[in-house]
Amino acid sequence: MRSKFKYFMIIWILIVITFNVVVFAVPRTIAGIDRFTGSFWVGYAFVTIMLISQLAIGWLTFKEENLSKLFYNISLVRISYAGMITMGVVGMICMLIPILPVWVGIIICLLVLIFNVIALVSTHAAISTVEEIDKKVKADTFFIKSLTVDVEMLKEKATIPEVANELKPLYDAVRYSDPMSDDALSSIESQITLLIPELSEGVEKADIDVVKRSVKNITVLLSERNKKCKLLK
Repeated sequence: MRSKFKYFMIIWILIVITFNVVVFAVPRTIAGIDRFTGSFWVGYAFVTIMLISQLAIGWLTFKEENLSKLFYNISLVRISYAGMITMGVVGMICMLIPILPVWVGIIICLLVLIFNVIALVSTHAAISTVEEIDKKVKADTFFIKSLTVDVEMLKEKATIPEVANELKPLYDAVRYSDPMSDDALSSIESQITLLIPELSEGVEKADIDVVKRSVKNITVLLSERNKKCKLLK
């Protein structure tokens, strides 16, 4: 995704150039008043700080190769853009009003900066929480997803209709089982996992008796697992 950062960098450079051209192309003295007072440099400094922070956030966002992380981090870019626009407006006001007291400009710009930092930190914390939840959900749903794939592959390997017909109800039972696992279900899930090689061998040998026995045992264990899943909720 770093190639995306190149486009972000181009836009950032254009914004920086435009900002500086507009700021310094205007005559220094307007109506006999020097623009380059303390309030001007306060506004200019804070806008520059915000622009640099925007570049840093863009780099942290677009360096991610994981699409889900990139998607989550886009919200940071949006917030930083909003902060940059707000700071740009406030900074320009400071630069356009030479008589504005320096301390007033510092306080206003500092408040904008602080609110933006708070928004970014809060959003980053929320993103971290969502990522942790996603990881947990992926881990908790891995068993059923993996089992579904295993049974589906066995169904496709079936060489005789009788075996395929036996596997279809099992496939449906697995597919519609509660996807969430729990430590309390590890014993049952381990038993189901141990029965898969036996079922696989029966399918490969087209041994209908072995297939029926394995399907029955797995189905019973699945039913028990699903009932316990309901109790855990």
